[in-house]
Amino acid sequence: MQQEAAAVGTTNFKGMTLERHIREEERNHPGARGLFTRLVTQITLAAKIINAEVNKAGLVDILGLTGEVNVQGEEVQKLDEYANDVMRKALDHTGSVAALASEEMEDVYVIPGEYIEGGEYVVLYDPLDGSSNIDVNVSIGSIFSILRRKGESGPTELDDFLQPGVSQICAGYVIYGSSTMLVYTTGNGVDGFTLDPSVGEFFLSHPDIQIPERGKIYSINEGNSSKWDESTSRYITYLKEEDAESGRPYSGRYIGSLVADFHRNLLKGGIFLYPGDKKNPSGKLRLLYECNPMSFIVEQAGGAASDGHRRIMEIQPEKLHQRVPFIVGSKHDVADAIRFMSRGGN
Repeated sequence: MQQEAAAVGTTNFKGMTLERHIREEERNHPGARGLFTRLVTQITLAAKIINAEVNKAGLVDILGLTGEVNVQGEEVQKLDEYANDVMRKALDHTGSVAALASEEMEDVYVIPGEYIEGGEYVVLYDPLDGSSNIDVNVSIGSIFSILRRKGESGPTELDDFLQPGVSQICAGYVIYGSSTMLVYTTGNGVDGFTLDPSVGEFFLSHPDIQIPERGKIYSINEGNSSKWDESTSRYITYLKEEDAESGRPYSGRYIGSLVADFHRNLLKGGIFLYPGDKKNPSGKLRLLYECNPMSFIVEQAGGAASDGHRRIMEIQPEKLHQRVPFIVGSKHDVADAIRFMSRGGN
């Protein structure tokens, strides 16, 4: 709170810090004990620490590969490993978290019993989405999802994590770009906070974010076009056709960092697709660490998310690192894509 007061005299003071926003939301829940506020505050701390390293990545020995391969079969970046450790250490002593699951860890990390006061929550996270882009100074991010445990007592079970997206009580992401932003939802709309590095606080900069009902941007890796099925190919061809009445053609924008592509479309409208293809029938993005939290956010902002046939948030997870095809963005654009996927389009 001292930092918030110190910021009053600065030209970019927004009047609402992230911590204050969380606490004010907590007042709407009588009986709350502050455990959730403590949890989100620690995620914010982790984001600040990761941001500091991202900003000086070219100056320290944190770029490049570790020489190891993670559970996803991907080469581990040094910054991935660092971000994963920061998130784990920030969350394992909060008292409110019973266990963690990360895209970078093969198994669930159970918090030691002496550090659990209530242990009501489990957290899933992608510590550094798009980290392979850090070497070329492209925006990357962190994604998180919070679930309430199924059982109030006893050891944490895998089933505590294998809950559909509709069970999330909070989801968010941090984007490390030209400015650093944290965007999150607890089911009451979506708000965005920008980090003021001069005081080290996130200030409310994008209240009540609403994604346009239709956009003019599509995001997909067209390098995979030879592997797409016919419905995906026809949909992308449809977006490129000239038709003034429907606002086509769309502009292609693909960064290769989910957080960056998603964030742009959330603010400007559009659609992001990572469909299943001949090489990866189930797609490449992870249901629990990426698709569910982004789906929660986009739906709260008025958009939609699907695997082409089902609402992402209603999929019952079967395993911790499950992958699914992912279509997310403006609701009318997603509806068009589903029409092509389910009927072949036209």
